[in-house]
Amino acid sequence: MKKTAIHTSGAPKPIAPYSPAIQVGNLLFISGQIAMDPIEQVYHPLPVEEETERVMKNIEALLDAAGMNWNHVVKASIFMKDMADYGKINDVYGKYVGQIPPAREAVQVSQLPRDCKVEISVIAHLEVL
Repeated sequence: MKKTAIHTSGAPKPIAPYSPAIQVGNLLFISGQIAMDPIEQVYHPLPVEEETERVMKNIEALLDAAGMNWNHVVKASIFMKDMADYGKINDVYGKYVGQIPPAREAVQVSQLPRDCKVEISVIAHLEVL
């Protein structure tokens, strides 16, 4: 199977040597997204709810570029700077993932890129609805 990099103006450009998303067959692997503005290509610290909203929109743009949406997501990984933000992140995340949420883990880490508050990566499958 062919490996294809997915890029879109609706999501930030990579800040290191990685692709924003890789599609292999019917699988899409979206790299960890942080609250970078896709137009300005910068991270502005915001309240965790607003950062999570930006992250989810960045992921949504990459899903859309691959012809998918949140219903195709089968796995998510959430990394947060402070476990005290777990409920706030869940509130925003829950608005996007639909009635059958993907499998996931959510962990606190000591630091994230750009010292952001939340980073989320997902795996999606084209044939899942």
